[in-house]
Amino acid sequence: MRKIELDSLDRRILDCIQADGRVSNADLADKVGLSPSACHRRLRRLEEEGVVEGYVALLNGAALGRGTSVFVQITLDRQQEQDLRAFEARVMECPEVMECYLMAGDSDYLLRVLVADGSDYERLHTQTLTRLPGVARVRSSFTLRTVAKRTALPMG
Repeated sequence: MRKIELDSLDRRILDCIQADGRVSNADLADKVGLSPSACHRRLRRLEEEGVVEGYVALLNGAALGRGTSVFVQITLDRQQEQDLRAFEARVMECPEVMECYLMAGDSDYLLRVLVADGSDYERLHTQTLTRLPGVARVRSSFTLRTVAKRTALPMG
């Protein structure tokens, strides 16, 4: 994907919608110093160019009984393209997997999974993760406490 050139107004719009994705167009226009129609055009352009991928509500996992993040390093027995595709297709079917990254280094994939507790992770580990296609090794690290968790990209 090509890098999109942003001016200071685009950056201010993006800062505002990252802080409050439900901000009305009129309030957004007022905050960034544009007319509502000009603000709407700019925001629509940012959406069409793929800078703004979508809008979501951020939920509190602990409040919903899924407060434990586990980072899981997965090593496959082979790294052929078909093996990677098979693994990735199956991992996408697992709702506990919040993030999955293809890595360079000691492991092939890094996952962040969200579970209720250690017992819930044991179930996920034995019934799902170790049964994913091509898995040779699974290494897990439990979080003790979240120190920083950002959703906003820096615009500066």
